[in-house]
Amino acid sequence: MHSKTEPLNDAELDAYEAERDLAADLLQAIGEMKAGDGRVVWPPALAARQEVRLSQAQFAKLLGVSIRTLQGWEQGRKQPSGAARTLLAIARRHPEVLRDVAEDLRTAD
Repeated sequence: MHSKTEPLNDAELDAYEAERDLAADLLQAIGEMKAGDGRVVWPPALAARQEVRLSQAQFAKLLGVSIRTLQGWEQGRKQPSGAARTLLAIARRHPEVLRDVAEDLRTAD
């Protein structure tokens, strides 16, 4: 059995999906949401962009990535790496810094 952080390989994923009762999983999730037992997990990129209060286009330009890449991060399809991860952490902890940088870039254009 894998830890929750280790991805399943293709065979393990196929076996998991074959035994899964999707309808029961959905009903359980709905019940948990109604009971207030669920929690919303914001992808770090989305949380960072909201902290900085920029549009996707503005935030992507600030980070030096395409809007499509940013959308992939915000939707959890992709994970940022390296410098992007560091910038996102700064944006979440010190959004004013990235707002200042964004303003400097706007005035320089």
